[in-house]
Amino acid sequence: MRPVNRCARRVFLVLGLCVLIFVVGATQASAQQKDKKNKNNSPLPTATTNGPTIPLSDEQQIDYLVSTNLGAWQVGDVDKLHGTYADDVTVVQGAFMPPVVGWSAYLPLYQQQHARMQQVRMDRTNTVTKVNGNCAWVTFQWDFSAVVDGLPASSQGHTTFVMDKRNGKWVITLNHTSVAEQSPAKQVSAPSPTQPH
Repeated sequence: MRPVNRCARRVFLVLGLCVLIFVVGATQASAQQKDKKNKNNSPLPTATTNGPTIPLSDEQQIDYLVSTNLGAWQVGDVDKLHGTYADDVTVVQGAFMPPVVGWSAYLPLYQQQHARMQQVRMDRTNTVTKVNGNCAWVTFQWDFSAVVDGLPASSQGHTTFVMDKRNGKWVITLNHTSVAEQSPAKQVSAPSPTQPH
């Protein structure tokens, strides 16, 4: 075997160092990429785990409550719906019927109504909110469409919620719904929100 000259040794040494640096750099880059990927797959940080929380204004809390109520009403999520109402809620329905007093009286009527509907859609517009201390009201218009008893149905109307802030949480104490009259050509038998048939 022929001895390797100094110049060749240096070249091999430099190449070896380059390979070592490349391998270490690639390993670190791979680890960083893996960390970044794990961060991207993790859920977004919540306000409680990442610094101080920024409280929502009463108007924002009420808007969220209304959205939660309408969403739960559409999909039949009774637990979430109940979370938006006070146990002593009064519900005034769109039809000329006596007011329904209390969540326990309203629940079976809602369940009967919801059992008749599929493909429920409720769009809210023209929302107005007024807060006065621990009391508030919000009123809005709605467009409802669904398949009711196997037939397409639609209606429009207004709803007003009166709310109290109890133990730091807004709850609906009065739900008053009015169904807008439709022209005879558009009239379709449809339950209104909170109006069991």
